[in-house]
Amino acid sequence: MSTGGADKSGSGGGGAGGPVKTPSDFLKSIRGRPVVVKLNSGVDYRGILACLDGYMNIAMEQTEEYVNGQLKNKYGDAFIRGNNVLYISTSKRSLTDGA
Repeated sequence: MSTGGADKSGSGGGGAGGPVKTPSDFLKSIRGRPVVVKLNSGVDYRGILACLDGYMNIAMEQTEEYVNGQLKNKYGDAFIRGNNVLYISTSKRSLTDGA
């Protein structure tokens, strides 16, 4: 017998006692913040998340393209079709305009 269904707070390690956060809530909360978008091809795009829709179509600003970890190109704005997206992650380091 279980001790109670509400006792399962140890899965994320961040038990702040707040409401459960869905993936949709996460995506809404990172809008306007630096993100890394990894494509199925292995290419990374790093920039500011401008907006996205339910199909994971993404618009980014100040975008940098990385292939095999090396900077290949910089774009002002970039639009990525959702079916190419492997994942979206918040960027741990800040983006800089220079090298």
